[in-house]
Formats: sequence, structure tokens, C-alpha cells
Amino acid sequence: MSKTYPNQLSYGANNVVVALSDTEVAKIFRGDTRSDIGSEAEKMKFANGINSLIVKFIRLDYDEANEWDMLVMERLYPQDFRSIEIEKRELLLDVFSDELTELHKAGFVHRDLCRPSDQGGERYDNIFLTEKGLRLIDVGISALRSQVGDKLFGKYVEVEQREFEEFRVYFLSR
Repeated sequence: MSKTYPNQLSYGANNVVVALSDTEVAKIFRGDTRSDIGSEAEKMKFANGINSLIVKFIRLDYDEANEWDMLVMERLYPQDFRSIEIEKRELLLDVFSDELTELHKAGFVHRDLCRPSDQGGERYDNIFLTEKGLRLIDVGISALRSQVGDKLFGKYVEVEQREFEEFRVYFLSR
């Protein structure tokens, strides 16, 4: 990405995230971003109603000065997990696993725990370690069972469980 935005924190394949305040960030939807702000917001709200694993949805908004749509979320401050003892990391993983399973049982799958190898960036950059535990960001390609059906949803969960096990090894071995 060549262009930077005021207060830019990060960017993914389709969108930029900017800081709005100490407590809020916005995922920017500008022009044809290949993702749907409304769908992403609804999936985020669905997951937020199950547990707190997914970053908290705050509101949809519009920035008139910059002419962009915004998906406003809580601002997370990631920490470096290498500063935490292995035993504590194991406990964090247990909670993460339980919350992920709870989301799956409720009909939500994140689908982006592990970045595809052909995309730049950190392999697990959608998983944040925060002072409150492990959290997930970016539900852009997530899926709801009610939207994709049982067969496809089951396949997505199978892939996600495999990615979680790979993350477990990574998280505990560094």
C-alpha cells in the first residue's frame, strides 16, 4: 500500500484501519473495497452477542471530510506474547479455544486465523494478545451457518480448527 491515511494503524488486502481516539478505531470502506460493510457489521454483532473473542462493534459511521464509510470498533492494544510465561500462554489458549468453540456452536466461524502464505504480513496478525486475553480482529471473510449452510460451514470450521492447532504450536514455541 503506497498511500497512508491520517492516524493509520494498519491495512489489509482491502481496507485501512485508522485510530479515531484512544478507545475507537475505524475500518475504512472507500470506493469498491470488495467487502461489504453491512455484512461485516452484522457478523461482528452476532459474534459479540456470543462472547468477547471478536473485537467489539461500536457503530457504522460516515466521515464527510474524507468521504468514506467507517466500521467503528473498540481499539485494542496488542502486546507481545513472548513476554508472558508459557504456563500463562497455555491458559490463554484454553480460554481462546473454548470461546472459538462457543462461536462455532452458535453458528459463527472467523475463517481468517491464519493469513494465506501468498499474502504479506504476519501469519497470525488477526489474533491479538491484549490485557484481557487473546482476541480476534477482522471478520471480513467470516461466515454464519445460517448464510452458508451446514456443509460449507462444517468445512470452514474444520479448516479453522486446523489453523488454531498451528497457532497453538506457534504461540507456545516462541
